[in-house]
Amino acid sequence: MSATAKFKVFCIEQYKTKHGLTGHEAVSLFEQYEVFDYLTDFYDVLHTFGTNYIVEDIEEFIKARQE
Repeated sequence: MSATAKFKVFCIEQYKTKHGLTGHEAVSLFEQYEVFDYLTDFYDVLHTFGTNYIVEDIEEFIKARQE
């Protein structure tokens, strides 16, 4: 598994835990709002930050896409 794929799995796990979602619900949300593309495009920067920052960044990204 590539480093980017491992990072995406990590992000799903952290996000679903914080929001009380199932893995399927988190993946669906990430697909709906193109979070996976965002994580791929900005992997070089994002993977250097802490867990809380990453989850908050994903939350902000999704919120911006909902508006």
